[in-house]
Amino acid sequence: MLEFVRIEREMPDKRPAPLRVKDFAEIYQAMSEIRAAAQASRCSQCGIPFCSVHCPLSNDIPDWLLASAEGRWQEAWLRASATNAMPEMCGRICPQDRLCEGHCVIEKGFGAVTIGAIENAIVEQAFAQGWAEPISPPVERREHVAIVGSGPAGLAAATRLREQGVQVTIFERQDRPGGLLSYGIPGFKLDKSVVMRRIDWLQRSGVTFRCGVSLGQDVSLAELRERHDAVLIATGAYRARRLEVPGASLKGVVPALEYLVAENRREFGDKLPASKDRLLDARGKRVVVIGGGDTAMDCVRTAVRQGAKSVRCIYRRDREAMPGSRREVLHAEEEGVEFVWCETPEGFEGARQVRAARLVRLRLVPDPRGGRPHPEPVPGETRQETADLVLLALGFLPEPLALARGEPHPETHPDGRLKVNPDSLMTSVPGVFAAGDIMRGASLVVWAIKDGQRAARAILDWLAADQKKVDGRAAA
Repeated sequence: MLEFVRIEREMPDKRPAPLRVKDFAEIYQAMSEIRAAAQASRCSQCGIPFCSVHCPLSNDIPDWLLASAEGRWQEAWLRASATNAMPEMCGRICPQDRLCEGHCVIEKGFGAVTIGAIENAIVEQAFAQGWAEPISPPVERREHVAIVGSGPAGLAAATRLREQGVQVTIFERQDRPGGLLSYGIPGFKLDKSVVMRRIDWLQRSGVTFRCGVSLGQDVSLAELRERHDAVLIATGAYRARRLEVPGASLKGVVPALEYLVAENRREFGDKLPASKDRLLDARGKRVVVIGGGDTAMDCVRTAVRQGAKSVRCIYRRDREAMPGSRREVLHAEEEGVEFVWCETPEGFEGARQVRAARLVRLRLVPDPRGGRPHPEPVPGETRQETADLVLLALGFLPEPLALARGEPHPETHPDGRLKVNPDSLMTSVPGVFAAGDIMRGASLVVWAIKDGQRAARAILDWLAADQKKVDGRAAA
């Protein structure tokens, strides 16, 4: 180890921008075993591993880097999957520059260890070599848990519950599983085959998926509670934040997720209704994306691949304040996206179809309490940006649960998030738990995985306590 003094930081090979914008394939090539081992050997094995400290899952990163560097790949896989139910997702879509790699001790001066690329190399070897075997619990239990939502939180919880022999059924309102992983993240970041491989692995592990089933329409919470020993709600956050300005209801002003879901459906081979297909296709259009997070980056890069005439991203603060991954911004710029800083729309122009965004210039005013600078309009500085398609990437909120009258409704926060006990993740309804964005608010996939794993442990504790009550009544 400590090879960082001799070996430079190296990322996996990245497809050139002129080639990669022609399709939706992942932009990074898999790192070879030899290169991954060399990069892993750069780890300094520091006494306080800040990479692990700043990983939401507290992954044992130095341990599996050491195993990788020494060629003990199966051990590296076992260590990586012990703390992360889906390491192949995090290796691809985690913003490592803000989390593990951004806090690597050798980052300043030598360049961080390429943790995400090595994690991917470990996982791909595990599946290729047959080490990623389906779950075969030592004992099959009678308890049955219903999980509503098959996004990262639901899948992570299902994994940990099946490892303990609990029977799991996942209810998904869409026509295929995966939630955000299937429909919200473009293929150039997360290939759909990777998601479907994990779904297939879970099915072979004994998890039952029921797709096309909506809570409140096709099945009630009361029915789920009656048929199952516990219920986990992991339905995510898909309700777009609105932009309350004139013209926001014009045709062509579209929530970001609606646009991304449409393209992801095309990647799966689905056919969209003709009107939706035309509306949600950027080909030949001047596209304006409002927002500065990772969803905005997904939108601008998707529009480029669809053949947009031009793509501009409008953000109300400066580059340093962007909430999205710096790496994603760089990818977008390489692919021809233009960024406009310190502007925001005050309205949209057009008769029925949007034709332009009316933008106002902003200046950043320092916060006297030391917080983020606050943007405020510069008087008299407005302009028009021609646009045929405007995508609003302003964040997301949980959708209200469609529950029948008369059945218990879990308590919620004003923004729609489910209230939970911070220790047990149980809602106000006994035996009903919540995990992921429905509880936390829109956040990173890695946090949803963490919540799903926590919820599984809490459900196991709940089942154990309930069994003690049953045993106690039987003894009496």
